[in-house]
Formats: sequence, structure tokens, C-alpha cells
Amino acid sequence: MQRTQLGRTGLSVSRLCLGTMTFGLQCEEPLSHQILDRAAEGGIDFLDTADVYPLGGGANTVGRTEEIVGDWLAGKRHDYVLATKCVGRTGRKPWDQGMSRKHILDAIDASLRRLKTDYVDLYQLHSYDPTTPLDEALEALDCVVESGKARYVGVSNWPAYKVARAIGRAELKGWAGITTLQPRYNLLFRTFERDLLPLAHEEGIGVIPYNPLAGGMLTGKHRPGAPPQGTRFTLGTAGARYQERYWHEREFAAVEALKGVAAEAGMSLATMAVSWVLANPAISAPIVGASRPDQLPESLAAADKPLPPDLKAKLDELTHEWRALDAER
Repeated sequence: MQRTQLGRTGLSVSRLCLGTMTFGLQCEEPLSHQILDRAAEGGIDFLDTADVYPLGGGANTVGRTEEIVGDWLAGKRHDYVLATKCVGRTGRKPWDQGMSRKHILDAIDASLRRLKTDYVDLYQLHSYDPTTPLDEALEALDCVVESGKARYVGVSNWPAYKVARAIGRAELKGWAGITTLQPRYNLLFRTFERDLLPLAHEEGIGVIPYNPLAGGMLTGKHRPGAPPQGTRFTLGTAGARYQERYWHEREFAAVEALKGVAAEAGMSLATMAVSWVLANPAISAPIVGASRPDQLPESLAAADKPLPPDLKAKLDELTHEWRALDAER
């Protein structure tokens, strides 16, 4: 497994990060632990979770994923770089969500209890909350770092202009700065190449993109029609979101075209898709997921060697025309 520095920090992480979004719903605890075992065997030592996971389970399952990850980490916490997130609703009270100082400080303590650890390596704001002043959120994150409950902080699903403003405010106030970004990025969704990825590259911010396989679309296993039950496309509200993102005629046509390129290159579509994400110089570590341990080897193979420049150029050209349509979705 190749390694990389996480943005401008001195922290070394595996070139792939394991996502855990479905642990506790699509994957029960024994299977989730098997997936974690297989990822560890493959050299992944960077894990990403969130306090609202598993997505799609509703209020009854909030926090379950962190509990599963915490149980697995028992006795080996120091061997892994651990990231989690807050902002989503975790309780019935109005303040059990968002970027307020109260929620951030409550949420980190709750996450640490579930993860059974004294600290996380990376604490991220899962989305942007327009009801909270930016300075309030950034000062709260700084407090989390100063208290030793997190080593670094980052954001997920933020537009470039908000990230740029956060960088400036943190520099001005002397607060802990944004270390990482977590955007959606794959061959079917390249919108953030316009502004967010260049900003991250210039500022030395690590990028840990999710959905490198477009929720499984870029494995080539799905067919038009009703999504099969038990997949990411049918898990409650999260399933509806994934259908809105990817379950369209254009995406199916794109996958068919990409299958041919992968076959010609002598690699699986999944390996090629993750390799393409890794080839972007702004990317630190794509977040890969799995619902079974035997799905991980194709993603792990992507970290073995760089994507050939001619193949990357071909994929860039092939998907360039789709990029212009992304902003409509």
C-alpha cells in the first residue's frame, strides 16, 4: 500500500481510506469487522466514519457505525488514523444538529464515547450550516483541537468559496486551520475540478473524496430498471439521494463506454475508476467502501501502481463532455 502526506500536514496515511457509511445497516457488525480486517490486511490504516452513520437507517441507528468501529479498534487504536464527522441530526432537540459551538462540543464527546477513544485524528464538519456564524464553528473546532480531542480538522460537502473564507478567517484569528476537504468526486461527477480541487492543491489541503465508485455504479454491476434491494440505492433516504445522483440513462451509458476502456486496458472498471481519482495531484486518499470483504481487492489494486498517462488522458477526454452537465444535477 502506497502512502501519502495528508495535505500540508506531517501526517502519513495510506493512499486509500476505508469508508464505513453502511456499517450497522447494510452490513451488520460481524460483516463490518470482516471488511475492516480485509482493509487492514491490504494496508489501509486510514478510517472514516460519522456520528450519523449508518445513512438510511433513521434515528434508531444514529451512532451505530461509530460503535462498530470503536469495538473493532479495541486494543489497536494507535495503529490507525481515525476520522469522524458531525453536523447531521443526532437527537430530537433542535440543537442536536448543525455547526453551533454547543453541538460541535457535545458531538465530539459523544463520538469519542462511541468510538471508545480519547481522541480522533481528524474531526470534520459533515456539511455547511448557514444558520451558524462561520467564526463560531471555526472557534469551536479550534477548541476541539486545543483540548486534545482531535489532531486536525476538516470539512465535507462545502463549496469552494466557503472553504476559502474559512481559510482566511482561521488564519486571521490564529485558529486551527482546515486540513482536509471531503467532496464527492469520480469519473461520473467532475464538477469540483473547476474550483474546489485547484483551491485545495494551491493551499496544501488534503482531499479525501468519497464516492470514487459512484455508489457502485463504476463497478459495472448495475443495470437499468429498479435498483436491486439491499444495495446503497435502496437504503432509505440515502438510497433516494444515490438514485438522484447516479441512476440515470446518461450514467448507465457512460458506464458502458468506460467498461470498454477498462477491458482494453486489461483492468477491472472499479480498479480503473479508483486509479483515475488517485491520478489527480490534488487527491490525498480516496474513500473506498464495500459491503463484502471480497469487494475490496479491486480498490486495493488501484493503489499498487499509477494510472498510465495515456489512459488518464483518454479517460479525461471521454468524460469531459459529461462534466459540463454535472452542474445541472
